Amino acid sequence: MGLCKSDALRLARPVSATRYAPMILRSGHPRLSVRVRDWPARWPAILVFAVCTGRWLAASPSEPPIPSGSSLRAVYSAEVDSIIHPVSAKYMIDVMARADAAGAELVVFSLRTPGGLVDSTRDIISHMLAAKTPVAVFVGPAGARAASAGFLLTIAADVAAMAPGTHFGAAHPVAGPGGGEKIDETMAKKVASDVAAYARTLATKRHRNVALAEQAVNESRAFTEQEAASATPPLIDLVTTDIPDLLEKLDGRQIARFDGSTVVLHTRDAQVVQVEMSWRERILSAVAHPNVAYVLFSLGTLGLAVELWSPGAILPGIAGGICLLLAFFAFQVLPVNYAGVLLTLFGLGLFVLELKVPSYGLLTTGGLISLVFGALMLVDSKALGLQVSWGLILPITLAMATIMAFMVRLAVSSQRQRPITGEAGMIDALGKALTPIAPGQIGRVATHGEIWTAITTEPLAEGDTVRILAVDHLTLTVRKA
Repeated sequence: MGLCKSDALRLARPVSATRYAPMILRSGHPRLSVRVRDWPARWPAILVFAVCTGRWLAASPSEPPIPSGSSLRAVYSAEVDSIIHPVSAKYMIDVMARADAAGAELVVFSLRTPGGLVDSTRDIISHMLAAKTPVAVFVGPAGARAASAGFLLTIAADVAAMAPGTHFGAAHPVAGPGGGEKIDETMAKKVASDVAAYARTLATKRHRNVALAEQAVNESRAFTEQEAASATPPLIDLVTTDIPDLLEKLDGRQIARFDGSTVVLHTRDAQVVQVEMSWRERILSAVAHPNVAYVLFSLGTLGLAVELWSPGAILPGIAGGICLLLAFFAFQVLPVNYAGVLLTLFGLGLFVLELKVPSYGLLTTGGLISLVFGALMLVDSKALGLQVSWGLILPITLAMATIMAFMVRLAVSSQRQRPITGEAGMIDALGKALTPIAPGQIGRVATHGEIWTAITTEPLAEGDTVRILAVDHLTLTVRKA
């Protein structure tokens, strides 16, 4: 075979062994390495792209730039629509730090929360009181609430505002400072007294109604926006419909900072800089919700149970492990009752035993009851937004029951199936008589591709179809089929 001109020119050119050796070893031909050989030179660019992409995903979306020399003043705005936990606390602290660095006129938090952890609340308030930029908390829009920890955040702000049709209060602590431990009556009184003193301090320094602030903690009292604004002295500063209306009413208003200094706000026509949560903060904040934590915990334990039922499936074990780790992260920041966790694990353990122990459904029934009570006790909080929803408990329990019924059915079906190997698998199998067989005499039959010694209780002719009745070592007992 002859070479074309292009092949001759290619072979005539010297080839760098160092440059082509890896691909020559793989493909046996240097031509196949023409495109791959450039990868080493591209790795730095690929790494830079990967790092930049990761930083972009992890970082908060950047706020619109403020033109240099612009007369517009910046107001940083952020929405907090979640439980107050370490993730939302970090988000709020970061927003205040960015506003301080940019020299913003005001920070406005739109707050909607059922409550949260005392430690996270104190952390936010500490940064709020020390911030250079004044902080306003707006409970809105209409229909929103700021319960428990949200009440403390509102009265601690430089400006407290509420939308029509909103309420806040009910700040009585229901768990220990960390949020995850059960406390006795004496300790509960100490914690409530500590939080009440904290609320009185904040209300006093902000010139708000101290008596009502204490009632919100000790008596779990809640207030509408009208009750809070009409109190003497009031609990809040303004009732406003939205953030633009809030900025319009705050323009030219003099406010007192926590350190005793005064500031005049200039918020009319200010540029509102919206600061969103990063992807990481959104995911972690969503995970740290009672309903999501319960779903992750249930899926995680179910995945591990499936992996135990059928070792080597791999995917259920991996997915179950990831779900469990995420659920444990949520349990760290939620007021979890670990008796509920143990009940849920016990229920799933009973499901696993149902496949191993013949209990005629008793283990499954006990597992379902354990799951329901475990879900009810999982989150130790009286706040409505911090409890696992019945609309989630019942579907998950029914789904678990359906899965278990299906698995038990498979197990029972497999037990009822006839064996297909060994001596038991030959019973009732058909064969062919190779020799005449008289009763009490020994003959030979062919079955399963093998020749066996056989006896019978009835005369059989050569070529008759026979059915196997029993197997005794290497001798079959047959009859005419």
